[in-house]
Amino acid sequence: MDWHTLWKAVEPVLDDLATDESRFTGVTVLGVDEHVWHHTPHRTKEKGPKEMTGIVDLTRDDKGRTRARLLDLVPGRSGKVYETWLKDRGEAFTACVKVATLDPFRGYQNAIDAELEDAAAVLDAFHVTKLGVDVVDEVRRRVQQDTTGHRGRRDDPLYKVRNVLRAGADRLTQRQWDRLERYLPAGDPHGEVFLAWQCYQRLRSVYHQVDLTAAKRTAEQIVDTFHTCPVPEVARLGRTLRRWKEQFLGYFTTNRSTNGGTEALNGVIELHRRIARGFRNKDNYRLRMLLVGGGLTHQKLR
Repeated sequence: MDWHTLWKAVEPVLDDLATDESRFTGVTVLGVDEHVWHHTPHRTKEKGPKEMTGIVDLTRDDKGRTRARLLDLVPGRSGKVYETWLKDRGEAFTACVKVATLDPFRGYQNAIDAELEDAAAVLDAFHVTKLGVDVVDEVRRRVQQDTTGHRGRRDDPLYKVRNVLRAGADRLTQRQWDRLERYLPAGDPHGEVFLAWQCYQRLRSVYHQVDLTAAKRTAEQIVDTFHTCPVPEVARLGRTLRRWKEQFLGYFTTNRSTNGGTEALNGVIELHRRIARGFRNKDNYRLRMLLVGGGLTHQKLR
């Protein structure tokens, strides 16, 4: 059967289901993330902006499990796009949302401040940890240049431990510890990489502590101290965390709310886009992905 024939029969059913506002009922945890739906900048006029804003239902069930459900894909990546979508849902919807997870993008935070005043905004744990990893990499590359005058090469001490530095200390094998003890002092004469690595490990540890109260105390200490670090890259990270303090600490006051379900659903969407060999029409793309991850059910679609 030709795709156009099949889509002609399915599209009106999907369109009716997508416009049914009842599917937004009961959403208490909301996730948002940007999504790239095409990679053809030379066809921007035809396809529109390559970025879309994905909104996901991350509400937990009675057993505390999160079953991520795609609510919508909206063209564009900006706070205005997200704010308009929230405003269109109405006060009945926004009043029910208690937690709003996001990546550290100020535009989405502005939309949450405008339309979800009573919701607790929470930074995604993965992206916060990644900021720490990026700092270690930046310090390592800078020290590499300062001490050797060139980029990392195979026999350079810091290059030999580049992957070990990205791992969590609790996951290192004895062999990896031996590599750190052998090569890190040789390539890091002033201890800057080691200090950045310690800060990253401390940041990472707050998401692995069992006691949320103790974890929050550690996170507060990080916010209060990182910006005073003599390593400039760590100090910059500290200033970032200070600007996002409320959202950073929100993880520990909302029972570990995370944007992970949004990221996972984004992966599912990417998979189905590749299976379809891409889309040319953003409206068809939206409906197809709502069918994949939106939990749309109808007797004609079973």
